[in-house]
Amino acid sequence: MSSLLEQLIDALRVLPGVGQKSAQRMAYHLLERQREGGLRLAGALEAAMSHVRDCERCRDFSETPVCAICASASRDTQLLCVVESPADRLAIEQATDYRGLYFVLHGRLSPLDGIGPSELGLDGLAERLAAGEARELIIATNPTVEGEATAHYLAQLARRHGVRPSRPAHGLPLGGELEYVDRGTLSHAFGSRSEVV
Repeated sequence: MSSLLEQLIDALRVLPGVGQKSAQRMAYHLLERQREGGLRLAGALEAAMSHVRDCERCRDFSETPVCAICASASRDTQLLCVVESPADRLAIEQATDYRGLYFVLHGRLSPLDGIGPSELGLDGLAERLAAGEARELIIATNPTVEGEATAHYLAQLARRHGVRPSRPAHGLPLGGELEYVDRGTLSHAFGSRSEVV
């Protein structure tokens, strides 16, 4: 195997879920059948790595210092939603009619991994809350142990700045059947049930 081929396979392994065999398969596919696509991929990767950065206000990916959402005059500045990743922000935008602003953590609190408040940019979030524009902090972290710990920390931070913390409801999926729902989700759904109107 050539040195360049080995470098390509090794480079493909940086992607999540891509091991040695998958990387080999991708590399061979590009070289055998998709050289033009491979060149487009290389160009797009180089451009994105050089020009996509974090928005100065929300930390989402952006090609400009302030992203389009933060720059939009049509967004509700009193609502601020905290998410773990840019992918979570995109999911909310695509699936809901939420029209507020965001703050992207790029992770969650995990002291064992050395991820504390400063690694998540929470000093910047505290500054935004202290500015007094937001009235509600929607904490949309994932319902994992670390996500729940992060949510608790964020709720305390919001309260210190006089901002109401809230959390999206967690529970039974629409169209799901009880017998197939995991125990944790079912327990949480029963514990946070609301009145039927």
